[in-house]
Amino acid sequence: MNFLSHFYFDRHNTDSYHVTGTVLPDLLKNADKTANIHPEKIERHEHPYVNSLLDGWKRHLEVDRHFHSSDFFIHHSHQLKDTLKPATEGSPVKPFFLGHIALELILDNLLITTQKINVDAFYAHLENTKQEHLHSFWAVSKLHNPDVFFKFWADFKRHRYLNTYAEAAQVAYALKRICMRVWKDPFTPEQEAMLTEAVLDYRAMLLPYFMGIFDEIESYLL
Repeated sequence: MNFLSHFYFDRHNTDSYHVTGTVLPDLLKNADKTANIHPEKIERHEHPYVNSLLDGWKRHLEVDRHFHSSDFFIHHSHQLKDTLKPATEGSPVKPFFLGHIALELILDNLLITTQKINVDAFYAHLENTKQEHLHSFWAVSKLHNPDVFFKFWADFKRHRYLNTYAEAAQVAYALKRICMRVWKDPFTPEQEAMLTEAVLDYRAMLLPYFMGIFDEIESYLL
């Protein structure tokens, strides 16, 4: 699941460090693809902020485990792969990768546009998380180059690009931007138009029942 879908499960949590922890795995993955750490193996720490971040990190892994093994994910990522495949003809982008990411971005958009979450509240939790406490978390996690993360962290908070997910057409643009991290010039303008149309159509199809996967996962969480 993407950032805002993870936030959904802790939208009522007042502990900003826990909420930040729920998106730290994806923030780190976006900041530094070479990072390979496993904070979930850490024992309880004397620092309460570190423990809250750690609890959030573990929550992220649990939610992703349920999501990626769900019938919903297996079915719709496959359907989106087939739906988006014509837009990848001649492109280096792998259709399965595109279907996976597109599904997660569509879910974020639906949460925003149906007022299930508040994006400003999400960013407020990040702003309430002090950098020195994140430094402590990365230190005990043995992250070797935290400066790479903190540069991304500052940009992520400043640009607040998740607000753009409120516009369904921007989901296709976000897909393109994600693909550009892996492949140079992944799509032609014609392919981008095909992506946008396909994403809009699939979003409309999911709208009446997308909350089922959130209800399902929530029933598994402690």
